[in-house]
Amino acid sequence: MTTTSHTPLRAVVRKVTARLIPILLLMYILAFLDRSNLGFARVQFQADTGLSDAAYALGAGIFFLGYALLEVPSNMLMRRFGAKAWLARIMISWGIVSALMMFATEEWSFYALRVLLGITEAGFFPGVIYFLTQWIPVEHRARVNGYFYFGAPLAFIFGGPLSGLLLDLDGLAGLAGWQIMFLVTGVITVIVGLAVIKALPNTPRDARFLTEQEQDTLIEAMAQEEHTKEDHSPRGALRALANPGVLYFAAAYLTIQMAVYGVTFFLPSQIAAVTGQDVGLVVGLLTGAVWSLAIVGVLVATRIADRTGKRRIVAASALGLAAIGILLSVVLQQPVLVLLALAVGAAGFIAVQPVFWTLPTSFLVGAAAASGIALINSIGSLGGFLAPIVKTWADGAFGPAGGSIVLASIAAAGAILIACSHLVSRGVRTVAERTESVRTVPAPSERTPA
Repeated sequence: MTTTSHTPLRAVVRKVTARLIPILLLMYILAFLDRSNLGFARVQFQADTGLSDAAYALGAGIFFLGYALLEVPSNMLMRRFGAKAWLARIMISWGIVSALMMFATEEWSFYALRVLLGITEAGFFPGVIYFLTQWIPVEHRARVNGYFYFGAPLAFIFGGPLSGLLLDLDGLAGLAGWQIMFLVTGVITVIVGLAVIKALPNTPRDARFLTEQEQDTLIEAMAQEEHTKEDHSPRGALRALANPGVLYFAAAYLTIQMAVYGVTFFLPSQIAAVTGQDVGLVVGLLTGAVWSLAIVGVLVATRIADRTGKRRIVAASALGLAAIGILLSVVLQQPVLVLLALAVGAAGFIAVQPVFWTLPTSFLVGAAAASGIALINSIGSLGGFLAPIVKTWADGAFGPAGGSIVLASIAAAGAILIACSHLVSRGVRTVAERTESVRTVPAPSERTPA
């Protein structure tokens, strides 16, 4: 009789989730806040530094160039050194650079620090997604991924008012409000990074919070899942980088990230404009209210996905909802309706992501999973570079609503890609099956003579 018969897997997953997700969630809150709090500082920052809208958009997006370039190497190094040491290293280094953003007082120092911030944070997100594939079986993964994705809305629900409050401290100790904001959030990140070294186990066998029997149950379940994926997964890290399924999902994820950051980097100033408020505590609270609906969206979408198994349809529907919300936010006129539309858009493009990640991780395994997940996130991250540039260009070319209309169209295209992803997944499996059949055909010298 196996150990799994004594210890139900579902109970072990609940225990793992309760222990790991709070740590990972706090890390993601700080990651999202440190990369996007520039949106809160935008008005004050541009006024103090004299940066143009185009320079701001370039600096906001340039973060993702270094980030995208180093995603794959970072994930492969994490496989070698372990999640605990590598994720802690990432947090500490990006926290230091985030604090140094207080010295970005002119255009070139702004660009340099944003590139460096992207380089130091590279590998965090795909590292966590890969880490969870080692702990959470696929039938529970959308829901658990969803808990991790609470980090984005929580970064705005709590981080928004915090950023607004810090901006309101303008002049304290001779510092501008935006300088105080970067300094405080960066220091907090370094402190949490140091704590991660002790708090995060590398593998289920290292998890002291699990009994030996619970460890055996989880390890056996993950080994069985890995075995079922072996026939469909690319063989090795390099082959995953050219795999049609991986590249297809990377294109879909690019559209998601363009929707996310096309809204995120401009959300505080958009809310300020529609409400007639300056960017500060009030706008921070309203921004947090917009993001509150995203948590509801994540809960609903991930539970439906896991219970029905229709993860592709749920993900496509969520991104389609995001497209509608983004479009309505510039079509409607009443401030309350605009805020509601933004909330719907945020709920859609946050809810799609934890469900989306169950699709490529359902066929990737081992080193191929590490590199494939990193490549998908790497290409998707370029959306963070492109989105503010595309939005700024479209606003100038087509009027104030042009950027949001373009972003809504991109999100709609992404929903179609996800809806059709079963076709490419079927093609990937067919290729894998054909390769397997060729590999197992005996050589002429081994065939039995007629």
